[in-house]
Amino acid sequence: MAKIKRTTVIVASAVVALTACAPAGYNGANSSAAEPVAVAAAEPTASVEPDSSASPGAPGASGAPAADQAPPPANVQLTDQLVGKKIARMGKVVVDQEGFILYRFDKDSDDPPSSNCVDKCAQVWPPALTDGNPQLQGVSDDKVGTVTRQDGTRQITIGGWPVYRYIGDKKAGQWKGQGVGGTWFVVDPNGKKNLTCLPTGTPKAVAPPAAGDSGGSNSGGDYTY
Repeated sequence: MAKIKRTTVIVASAVVALTACAPAGYNGANSSAAEPVAVAAAEPTASVEPDSSASPGAPGASGAPAADQAPPPANVQLTDQLVGKKIARMGKVVVDQEGFILYRFDKDSDDPPSSNCVDKCAQVWPPALTDGNPQLQGVSDDKVGTVTRQDGTRQITIGGWPVYRYIGDKKAGQWKGQGVGGTWFVVDPNGKKNLTCLPTGTPKAVAPPAAGDSGGSNSGGDYTY
């Protein structure tokens, strides 16, 4: 009988974990309906710890920009740090120097690395650009590289995959971009899709920012990128 009770507890715990991962009140048809961060009773919030797979300060993509590579626009913030962390409920993620989670796009490719997110897509999903060597912590330097975008700027890749921020994430640690359009996913320190926590339904991307606006519309739009 004791064995049956232990099995019941394990199964029940698994159900609770799965339920906790589903963002409470998150409407996949409207990515702004609720913040896609799961809430579970007695579970730590926003606790993070660096992934120890690489030593702090390891260099990433190397070398100065080639002659045919354009410098990043003056008004674009560069990604000069990549940190592999473990976040409650989501697991392993990669964040930039401000703590914003990075994503990868299924319509890109890793072999060879190529970015297919341009124009309005890149307004919603700003590429993680670099002009040198991003500092690494918890991300192995052999996983980090760069790819030259159509405009000549250099975008950071992890595991060959170009990585991006999402303007729908309004503060560090959010992952509102997870599962957007069924093509955008949180990237882990190896460049793989982190599928630990997925929203119900298929969220839509926020609208591209209007002229002079620093962020996307709060209303979910029918944007498939």
